Amino acid sequence: MQTKLTEMLKISHPVIMAPMFLVSNVAMVKEAMKAGIAGCIPALNYRTLDELREAIQQLKAAKPEGGSFGFNLIVNKSNVKYKGQLEVLCEEGCDFIITSLGSPEETIRQAHAVGIKVFCDVTDLRFAKKVESLGADAAIAVNNEAGGHRGNMSPEELTSLLQKELSIPVISAGGVGCRADIDKMLSYGASGVSVGSPFIASVEAGVTDEYKQACVDYGAKDIVMTERISGTPCTVINTPYVQKIGTKATWIENLLNKNRKLKKWVKMIRFSIGMKATEKAAKKATYKTVWVAGPSIEHTKEILPVKEIVAKLVN
Repeated sequence: MQTKLTEMLKISHPVIMAPMFLVSNVAMVKEAMKAGIAGCIPALNYRTLDELREAIQQLKAAKPEGGSFGFNLIVNKSNVKYKGQLEVLCEEGCDFIITSLGSPEETIRQAHAVGIKVFCDVTDLRFAKKVESLGADAAIAVNNEAGGHRGNMSPEELTSLLQKELSIPVISAGGVGCRADIDKMLSYGASGVSVGSPFIASVEAGVTDEYKQACVDYGAKDIVMTERISGTPCTVINTPYVQKIGTKATWIENLLNKNRKLKKWVKMIRFSIGMKATEKAAKKATYKTVWVAGPSIEHTKEILPVKEIVAKLVN
């Protein structure tokens, strides 16, 4: 499976282990690199810039074993740590940065100055054209089968459209849980895939055994959209707790969201509350089980080491 992505990142298989809030960590990415794929971690998984710097240094030390590693940056104003995180990434170095939720212009400019590639999350052609014009190295096509914050178009529709209209590589994100799914995305014109949810139930993932086991016990039919985490529709496992609290924004949030001046602040408050609840569920046993995942957990049948999950994906 040699593609533009494998050439660009010097990896054996056209797969990126997607950055997952609270889930992704250094141990997972090290194993991903050993298995011949790329790994990515959200910069927001680190509370301080010193912790982020240490993670980069650990991954650089593991780099001779193969593979490529990168970090995900939230590049809009809601991430007050963004500029500091970008500075650390450019100082220490990594293979690539994935940008989300905002303009990647500053990231592209600074990252390219030090030889770091930039891939940008997109959900439609308009924004994909924009990031291409800014110099993005690839577009990550976030489709309607992705976990977490997803797009609105099907994998085939979005990937085929972007592959036709863009001159940069397209990486399909969402709906991949087995080798057949990878082959399908490549047939649509993707140069590679970004895979997240199947790696939640990995031995190396830094979340609770309950969260991992939920990815084994539940399937695609159990994934629902909720507005109760970040204010933006997000996919979660439909646990009894999620059923209890509902998936729609409260009436007061809906009312305040109609006010243009207040809308941004309401979303920021909802995001903060939702992320704290998600972190508690991911890191310790609690009855408040808000577990983010996508429908590709349908293929997750047991908790395995990362290297075995990669093997099941690519063979």
